[in-house]
Amino acid sequence: MSTPPSADQLPLAPDGAATQEQWEGAVAAVLRKSGRLTSDDPDSAAWSALTRTTLDGIPVLPLGTPDTAAKLPDPGLPGQAPFTRGAAATRPFGAWDIRARFEDPDAELTAQHITEDLENGVNSVWLVLGQGGLVLEDLDTVLEPVLLDLAPVILDAPERPVLAASEFVRHLVHRGVQPAPGTNLGANPIGHRDKRPMSREVVRDVADLAVREGLRAIMVDGTAVHDRGGSDVQELAYTIAAGAEYLRLLAQAGHDPATAAGLIEFRYAATAEQFPTIAKLRAARQLWARVLELSHVEPDLRGQSQHAVTSRPMMTRYDPYTNMLRTTVAAFSAGVGGASAVTVLPFDEPLGLPETFSRRIARNTSSLLAAEAHIAEVTDPAGGSHAVERLTEDLAVAAWELFGRVEEDGGLIHNLKDGKWDRAITEVVQRRREQVARRTRPITGLSEFPQVAETLPHRRPYAVPRDVVRNGADFEALRDQPAPTPVFVATMGTVAQHTARASFLANLLTAGGITARTVGTTTGVEDVLAAYRHEAVVALAGTDQAYAEWGPDLVTALREAGAEHVVLAGRPVEGLAVDDHAAMGLDALAFLHRTRERLGVEPGAAPGVEPSSGTTTEVEK
Repeated sequence: MSTPPSADQLPLAPDGAATQEQWEGAVAAVLRKSGRLTSDDPDSAAWSALTRTTLDGIPVLPLGTPDTAAKLPDPGLPGQAPFTRGAAATRPFGAWDIRARFEDPDAELTAQHITEDLENGVNSVWLVLGQGGLVLEDLDTVLEPVLLDLAPVILDAPERPVLAASEFVRHLVHRGVQPAPGTNLGANPIGHRDKRPMSREVVRDVADLAVREGLRAIMVDGTAVHDRGGSDVQELAYTIAAGAEYLRLLAQAGHDPATAAGLIEFRYAATAEQFPTIAKLRAARQLWARVLELSHVEPDLRGQSQHAVTSRPMMTRYDPYTNMLRTTVAAFSAGVGGASAVTVLPFDEPLGLPETFSRRIARNTSSLLAAEAHIAEVTDPAGGSHAVERLTEDLAVAAWELFGRVEEDGGLIHNLKDGKWDRAITEVVQRRREQVARRTRPITGLSEFPQVAETLPHRRPYAVPRDVVRNGADFEALRDQPAPTPVFVATMGTVAQHTARASFLANLLTAGGITARTVGTTTGVEDVLAAYRHEAVVALAGTDQAYAEWGPDLVTALREAGAEHVVLAGRPVEGLAVDDHAAMGLDALAFLHRTRERLGVEPGAAPGVEPSSGTTTEVEK
């Protein structure tokens, strides 16, 4: 049994009053052991080594200090302007509104799913109507089990928003019920391209119905930008710019700013990058409060109603069960960030229409976070964190600057018409693809630690293909077309000597749809040749010492035996004539494409940005 360290051996002060220099020294010592810092680097280099940068170039600090947030503006209190710390001081549902999405065209099955969800923790119903969802004529069927005075309903009907709103109101009148607070007719003409009719009259007509019935009218959907691959700042700026456009359109329809603000709800994506998600939701409330302040809305009416949805792009088709972990972190972040409502998308969402099991897991994620992890016991638990406050302010400032440029350039509608948003998003998509390709933005189960053999669950297909640019689309495309022959991995030495590089290489190859066939323990060239089966592509995996001692002879022998392409696991070694290298930091995607071509796989078209139905449109005059 080891002896506990004495106080003077602890890396930080035992009384908790450690200095920044002490922290830097302790962290730098660990980073030097892992090779992330050298002996020549100063201890202060620990900051740059651990600081992550978002796609917008905003740093996510590893540690917040008082100096980090010393000059930031006062975030106020929860429920008070500028609403950074929460749109309300308390939560009406005790935690957040657990909102489930329903889009299965089978009306009877959807009604069954709605009943199960509402009986087991779901608070509100998000209905997708029209192309790709339920037909409008089935509205009565799917709403029949819903107690409309208790469960808010949020419509999503891009093609016929006015008709959908009218039919919903007709259903309310027929049943003689007062709709639950938070019910939203869900019109979003700015956010839907090529969905007709999309005119200014849509805003006017839906708003008139909403005011008359005491409902919300508009859903500003930032997930459309996120699904296309946009950054956090782009999503924030888009939603604030769209909200400002709706305020103007509602003013033209005769509604005062306070009434108009009360008709609008905002939807944001929540990802497994927890701190940026928390900060984004906090920044969004702060930005919208500023817009309403400039619109002369009373301070207590400037709170933003937020609906957070777990990210679609972060999810994977392969190893889909890992999506449960991603959505759990995303839901946690949304709850901590103060979202009014949270939708956890089922883990099998990338595969097709979710089924009973995945729907149950999705709704229970929120229930467990609220009831067992007690995430909602404290309002704005991230408030006061120097790092979170800094990140919130940085996101808000960057988004406000982008919003300002959009306004100066004629407003969001003008920017959407001329394609500026599409071009800006495409640039972000490319940056993300490069990071994913180099695995500096790793995707567990896809670009990292893929399963060698897995059976994907079968799901019924969507009526209309998803309009989502998934973060791992490039790797998924490789897995969709596996290589016909394996790579022979010539392991050199004992298991302890070769396992690190052999495992690295096998995981890398599997991520590209390539099977790796390894040898095991070897003592020399003869052992490797005895296991060789005339594969065209071979890879060497061993220690630098083994490479130097018998690597050249092994390469020569393998080439004479039929190897056409030789890869080395690790950095280049002098005197070792190989055709390619695979080491940490390489462009994994490029390496995999090269290897696949050597294995006879025809290069396919790289996944691109598909035409969007959710980020651009033309609002007719």
